[in-house]
Amino acid sequence: MQDGASGLTTPWLATRMGLQSAQIHALRRAGDLVAFRRDDGEYVFPAWQFGRDGRPLPAIRSLVTAARARGIEDERLAHLLCMRAGLTGNGRLADALREGREDEVLRAIGATG
Repeated sequence: MQDGASGLTTPWLATRMGLQSAQIHALRRAGDLVAFRRDDGEYVFPAWQFGRDGRPLPAIRSLVTAARARGIEDERLAHLLCMRAGLTGNGRLADALREGREDEVLRAIGATG
């Protein structure tokens, strides 16, 4: 993704969650958070994976696990979640995820590879 890609930086997220940056990266490596590297090397965490309370959505781990099992890297996953869902809808897969439609998102990811 490009340097202009939006999302939350590691320092900002660590402060918001009351964690150290190393803990944020441990969550990323474990599949509890989705992140991608900008061109400058900084990790960016897309905002769609967080609920209104600022905590990661419960479905993130199963989503990342399913994507990684299909060989989909986090950067590609972030891109897929921001794409329009379906041919006629305006919603994104990220919207479906935030609305609790995890099965729909997992099916879409399962059809990708």
